[in-house]
Amino acid sequence: MAIGRPLPPLRLSRDEKETLERWSRRRKTAQALAFRARLILACAEGKINGDVAAAFHVRGATVGKWRARFIQHRLDGLLDEPRPGAPRKLSDKDVERVITKTLESTPNDATHWSTRSMAHACGLSQSAVSRIWRAFALQPHRTETFKLSKDPLFIEKVRDIVALYLNPPARALVLCVDEKAQIQALDRSQPILPMRPGQVERRTHDYTRYGTTSLFAALDVKTGQVIGECHRRHRSLEFRKFLNRVDSAIPKGLEAHLILDNYGTHKTALIKSWLAKRPYFHLHFTPTGASWINLVERWFAALTEKQIRRGVHRSTRELELAIERYLEHNNKHPKPFIWTKTADQILAAVAGFCKRISDSGH
Repeated sequence: MAIGRPLPPLRLSRDEKETLERWSRRRKTAQALAFRARLILACAEGKINGDVAAAFHVRGATVGKWRARFIQHRLDGLLDEPRPGAPRKLSDKDVERVITKTLESTPNDATHWSTRSMAHACGLSQSAVSRIWRAFALQPHRTETFKLSKDPLFIEKVRDIVALYLNPPARALVLCVDEKAQIQALDRSQPILPMRPGQVERRTHDYTRYGTTSLFAALDVKTGQVIGECHRRHRSLEFRKFLNRVDSAIPKGLEAHLILDNYGTHKTALIKSWLAKRPYFHLHFTPTGASWINLVERWFAALTEKQIRRGVHRSTRELELAIERYLEHNNKHPKPFIWTKTADQILAAVAGFCKRISDSGH
């Protein structure tokens, strides 16, 4: 028979028991708190400290510590006490002053604050300003671009195009069509210095122009293959020639749904006449100022990054050959872009963004 000091009674209220059971079920976060909750629940069943310690593989003193803290402070007793350390140097007023100044003002000699200029203005250290900005996710040195479409039929056009991406019609091709106009054939004014260990590739900032070309492209949404043609001019006449190329590539008996923007060459009398003779072509126009919804724009971005931006082309023909090689490689190893957002998700995101900027006071 165990002899010792009698244990103080440990009884739980209904709310305390529910809270402890909820804490004890945590699997990923606050594991220390979950363990303490399980100890107290076991003690509340009337078990002595030794039996609880053996069941949880801890010392009896550990069980006694948390039993005593719970009896004295209840649920708050299971929480971690403040750890000792250096006293806080920044006051709440200092933090508020930095945040307010960051959000509501700019320095006299710049368009945005840096950690150094803010530290000088507020009389704090640069590291203190940096910590405050990190804590509140403030990044004055960064900026992003945006554009909201003002198309009165924005909602209808988004639903129409997204429906083609997510639920394409049977026996039909969905093609994203656009032009990448005025691609420049450029060569650096001096030879490029190649990359070496410890040194990145170097090139002169100035260049020599050798002419321009325009790429007409139609991206097959399902396969990722691209029909492309380069033309020196960018008119409805060239667009009609490109449509002839697209028409010849469409298998007999299939409809063609073309997603394209509102550029003037897409709506001339010449194009309308051409379309009238081919009723199996259906045009879906993107909202004005919303080129992001046309998947071929993503393909153009990859073309620019991989072939054009750092390419050296000493003639327009050389540039066109490089684009044709990229098209050939793309069509041998096509990788379609997968559209994942529904129209409702897109419209909800736009609505949320509009609400945020409307409430910002700007």
